[in-house]
Amino acid sequence: MSKFQDIINGDKPVLIDFSAEWCQPCKMMPPILKQVSQQLGDKLRILKVDVDKNQSIARQWGISSVPTIMIFKQGKQVFRQAGVINAQQLITILKPYL
Repeated sequence: MSKFQDIINGDKPVLIDFSAEWCQPCKMMPPILKQVSQQLGDKLRILKVDVDKNQSIARQWGISSVPTIMIFKQGKQVFRQAGVINAQQLITILKPYL
């Protein structure tokens, strides 16, 4: 748990993809996140969290559906959305936090 806190409290914004292996829409997110990573490079950190393997983190943040995207800046949640979001929309949402 403390490692998760360390990551979201870092200097770079953190995009977290809460997902699960059994979730079909979640399978659409990796190529989207790859595009985001390619366009924004090292300006942010992208983290994938499997809700089944990290139940305490999922509970702590009230994750009730997957995929859920959350953006943290200096430890504060600045964005949250459940469902698949395309790369361009995600980049537009991220830009103010970079």
